[in-house]
This record gives sequence, structure tokens and C-alpha cells, in this order.
Amino acid sequence: MPNVHDLIQRHTLLSITCLDRLYINGYVPTLQTSGQLCYFLKQHLGNPVPSPALLGQRHERFVREVKDFAERAGGPLVHFERKQRKDEVASGYRAKFEKPEGVVFVGVAQEKMSSFKARKALGPGGGVYFDFSRQPVAVNHYYFYVQDAQWGPGFVKVGSYAPYPVKLCLNGHEWAKQQLRREGIGFESLDNGFLSCEEPEQLQSLCDRLGPADVQGFFDRWSRRLPWPLLPSDREAGFEHKLSIWQMEVSLTQVFDQPVQGRHFFEEVIRDNLDLGRPERVGLLFPNKVTKRTPAPTHGYRTRVITQGVNPSLHVEYKRSHVKQYFKENQALRTETTINAPGDFGVNKGLENLGHLRDIGEQVNRKLLEVERVGQNCTLTQEALDRVQRPTVEKGQRVPGLRFGDTRVMALLHTLCLFILTPQGFRNGALRKHVAALLGMDLTEYTPGKMTYDLRRLSLKGLISRRPGTNRYTVTTYGLKVAFFYSKVYLRIIRPGWAAMRDDDIPRPLHHALETLEAEIENLCDNARLQPAA
Repeated sequence: MPNVHDLIQRHTLLSITCLDRLYINGYVPTLQTSGQLCYFLKQHLGNPVPSPALLGQRHERFVREVKDFAERAGGPLVHFERKQRKDEVASGYRAKFEKPEGVVFVGVAQEKMSSFKARKALGPGGGVYFDFSRQPVAVNHYYFYVQDAQWGPGFVKVGSYAPYPVKLCLNGHEWAKQQLRREGIGFESLDNGFLSCEEPEQLQSLCDRLGPADVQGFFDRWSRRLPWPLLPSDREAGFEHKLSIWQMEVSLTQVFDQPVQGRHFFEEVIRDNLDLGRPERVGLLFPNKVTKRTPAPTHGYRTRVITQGVNPSLHVEYKRSHVKQYFKENQALRTETTINAPGDFGVNKGLENLGHLRDIGEQVNRKLLEVERVGQNCTLTQEALDRVQRPTVEKGQRVPGLRFGDTRVMALLHTLCLFILTPQGFRNGALRKHVAALLGMDLTEYTPGKMTYDLRRLSLKGLISRRPGTNRYTVTTYGLKVAFFYSKVYLRIIRPGWAAMRDDDIPRPLHHALETLEAEIENLCDNARLQPAA
């Protein structure tokens, strides 16, 4: 049976990276505080007293316009019930909608939001004034489910009370499908994804082109076609919504030529990578360094394996974001990074950071697959094994061998696995503390000088390379294989094998035939996913 590396290299029919679901916030920057609200009611609207009655009039006007709009558009006004799945309701109405563009229906749901509450008071001269404060309230929100010529299905949710929050729900795969239809390129859908495409390179080019301007264009079109709580005169005065990223998903979909066999490979991936959520392995996936200022989530960095029916999925969590990997409709491997807080990656929620966050999501997806592929394709040829084990002369310098089984060498290569795919590389100190811990030493015993000596050995042997102009090192492809090979042979073959031989409760099988011993060794190798080198 091919391993994960063979599956991805030889059995992939289509591989597409694309933005998936996008949840976008819309807020009015000049209408977020009580002072800004008073300015809006008094200076902008020209009222001598900033009374909440003015907001009530606007609310009633907006509700009337929504009802009239639903009647004119011919779409129903649907009141969502509590805990009702809105997507399921929307799917039923979308199935009956045949127009290329328009409003499918309007939904109403009572939900919580932060709004302004007024407190009436008397001034020193007996005059009346109002003091506004932000408080959570349960009010009606209107969901406009639309079919857009550029984006396909989506919805716009508008809060009916000041400061009139807005949310957009869009899907990058649906946007790409619309572009393919416009260009006359045939494709086959896989839910919110692709099963096949006549021109896969053009499809990937279209997916890469999707950016903030496309999201802003959708909002600009529909905010001027739908009933809106702010009037055109308000917008001209600067009371306009600004978009920010609430949640985004970046997906990599890989369609295989033998889907059923592919599912078995995915189960092997789960078995082989259950430790990806441990704190020390987070660096393999996410580009941020974990420090005291970036504490672990409430339940820690963790990997969860979830089984729904017979389809397993792998979840790796990091702070408020996570990576999910599963088989989509038993057809394709979907690797999906969900970013819930752009601040986790050093940027704000501004829509202009969409491209930067997409790059991070793509990087995380690629790293997860790279760890999985290398982990199951780390067999060394005899020549490569001799090169690392025996003393050699590299760049005119004699370099001692890194002998398998040597305590210091094994600790060094085990630790190297923690930093294999960190994009910024690693320093002497970062590696040293882990090696010392595995050796059972404190940092006064395993000195920086000893670490420097070991780094020199690794570098001259070609296992790591120094980044020009820095004191950081990155792991080479050869080093990647050596680290995994040494670690897997020791942890999955040597250590469990010797433990069994030393156990007094298990009779030593010395009297068994050599064929039985050979079969046991082969079984251990198979379970460790180590195949004979060609």
C-alpha cells in the first residue's frame, strides 16, 4: 500500500487552493461611541436635543422599507425560529430560485448586539438631556439572502438598531465557479469545492486573483440595492460602513484517482500525526513563536480526532485558530485553516489584510501536508546512512559520524524534529534547552559551546544550513529525512522491541525459528511505515 507521500505525489488528479467561507463585519467607525451618536443626532441631523426618539423613527422607517422591499421583490419574509438552522432554510428557498441575480428571500431573527441605551436626566437649569451608553440588547436582525452575479450565493445581515452592525457571508469557491461560468470553462462541483475542471491552471489563477476589492464590490452593490438603516445623506456625511475580517477559511482540496483507497491513507495520517497539537509541535504549522505573551488556549494546544459515522477528521488547534483535515464527500482530501482572530498573526482585522492572511493559511496547509508526507517517506539509502554515520571530510574539515544509538546524537535529532518546518528557522538557545532536557542535564552542563559543536556537526553533514547574515538555521531535505528516520526507528522499533525482551513476564523467544523472528521485525517496520529503500 502506498504511503501518504506516494498518494499525494502520484494519485492526485486535482489540487486547488482557494479562500473558502468568508465572514465579514461591517461597522460605522463614526458611530461607535455615545459622543459620536450625539454628534450624529444633533450636529448632523440638526436636532437641538439628541433624543432617542429620533433613533426610534429611523428604526420604524427601516422596518417598513424591509417589508415593502420583500413584497416588491416577490420573496417571502421568513421569521427564523429559535435554534433553527438558517442554512437549511436557505437551501430550500435557493433550490427554487431560478434568476441569475436577485434576493432569494428575507429572514428575520432576534439576536443580541451591542446598542445604545438612553437615560433621561435634568440639567442644572431644568433642561432635559439624554445620556447614552453601549449595552447588549436583543433586537431584530434582517438577513438578505441573495444570488450575486459575481459571488453566487451569499447573505447580508443588517442590525436594525444603532450603530447598525452588518455581516456578510461569502464563499470563495462559489466566486470561482461564477468566474468559470462567465469564461465558459467546464467544471464539476464538490459541494463548496471542485471535483474536476477542464482548465485546472486557469482555475487556480482565478482563485489566486480573489481579493479585498471583490469583497468590497459585493458590499457596495448590495448596500445600495437593499433597504438600509442609513440614508444617502448620512453616507455622504461620512457615516459609512467599513469592512473588517471576522472569520476566514483557506482550503486546499486534493482530489484522488481512487477515493476509497485515499480514505485509508488518511486514517494512516491520523495515526501517524496525533502529536501535532502538542505545544512543541505548534511551530511546525504556525509561523508565530509561542511565548509568555501568547499563552496557550483554555484547553491547551491540542489535536483531536473526530469520527462522524465512518469518516474521521483531524483537528489541530492554535490559540483562536485551527486546522482541520478530512475527506470531503469521500472524494477528496480537504485541508482547511480557519482564522478567527487576525491579531493572532500580527495584523488587524482590516479587509486590506485579506491577502496576507490567505498567504498564512496556505502556508499552514502546506506545512501540515509536508509533515505528513515526510513522516511516511523518510527511508534512507545505504549511501545516505553511511554518510551520516561514518566520519567524513566535508569542506576540508574532518567531521565525526552521528552514530545511531548514541545518546547525544539521538537527543539532538529528536529535538531537530521540533524545528523542521519553522519558517524563521531556529537559534542555538532554542535547540539547546530541548537537547539538555532529553539528556537529563541542566543548561550549565550542556553549555552553549557544546551546542555550537553539535550545530557545526549538523551543518557540515548537510543536515542543517545557516541562513545568510543571521544566526538562524533551517533543516535541509536530507536533514529532514535523517531526523525522522532516526527518531522513528528508535521510538517505534528499538525501544518497544527491547522493552519486550527485558520483560520477565514474557518468555524470551530464542527457541523460536529464525523465520518467526524475521516476521516480527518486518511487522514492526510495517507499523512504523518504514519501507525498504530502492
